[in-house]
Amino acid sequence: MAPPGASPEARAEAFVWLTARVLEQRRFAYHFLDGSPDAVEAALTAYRGEDGGYGHALDPDLRGPVSQPHHTAHALRVLDEIGRCADRRAELVCRYLTAVSTPEGALPALHPSSGSWPAAPWFPAPPGGPAAMAAGSLLTTGPVVGLLHRNAVWHAWLFRATDFCWAAIDALVLAGRPHPYEVEAAVAFLDGAPDRARAEAAADRLGRVVREQRLAVLDPERAAAVPPAAGSAAHDGPFPYPPHFPHDYARTPDSLARPWFTEAELDRSLDHLAGAQQEDGGWPLRRAAWAPGTVLEGRPVATVEALLILRAHGRGSPRTTPSSPV
Repeated sequence: MAPPGASPEARAEAFVWLTARVLEQRRFAYHFLDGSPDAVEAALTAYRGEDGGYGHALDPDLRGPVSQPHHTAHALRVLDEIGRCADRRAELVCRYLTAVSTPEGALPALHPSSGSWPAAPWFPAPPGGPAAMAAGSLLTTGPVVGLLHRNAVWHAWLFRATDFCWAAIDALVLAGRPHPYEVEAAVAFLDGAPDRARAEAAADRLGRVVREQRLAVLDPERAAAVPPAAGSAAHDGPFPYPPHFPHDYARTPDSLARPWFTEAELDRSLDHLAGAQQEDGGWPLRRAAWAPGTVLEGRPVATVEALLILRAHGRGSPRTTPSSPV
């Protein structure tokens, strides 16, 4: 345990060394202890499959060794963090993305290869087999396409996938009340889209919908008063989604979602995030716990993500030397 009065980063460090997988330990060390990007990439490589995708429960809620678009999106976020989301790495990933794409050139929320491997109940395989899973999903396609564009990756797969994202975001706005997770995916795409003027215009329209439909909790003390989403994100099913706050959309100050919120609204949101740190130094999972192991693996992921959001917005004071907190 960290000593009494320790900083949030020191308390989180104690939690990470006590509970985290090697990947989250390496990510924490890279971001807050001047660790090596090589170490992060080596840890991430353990999750890569021979097909170029990523699996092996990289997201703890989706088990099994097979590659999945959802895992691959997570892997690209990690590679982007360490400045290695390009070159040969991106080419191998794009080969996998091409192989698992739907007829419209997008990525499915869940590929049929998931088979009977254990998964959280909000990852249900719809009845009907592979044909029922042929539709593309903005949830997986948006973040992947946005990251690849932001890293100046060009591959034939990106052309149709980019068109799919533009059309899907237009549909979100027309739908009137999109699902918060779909909005997150749209922002991830728009923040990296090469057509900046079009991206800014789309973000402005989407932000107006978010505010009109109360898809962000602007006063954390009144989160219970926000109505549940009426959308149909593929990862929810009958399970309630957690409340979304401004920082969930505007994860960095330069995000196109940042203008959606006032300075005071974002400050309250960040205060709420900082205050969610628990006694053991980690952040809680915001989804239902469905298996003991996934809670243990998922909380360090949530902890690193929370610290990165806070630091991006100028909260906290990252250290550069390990402190032997345990």
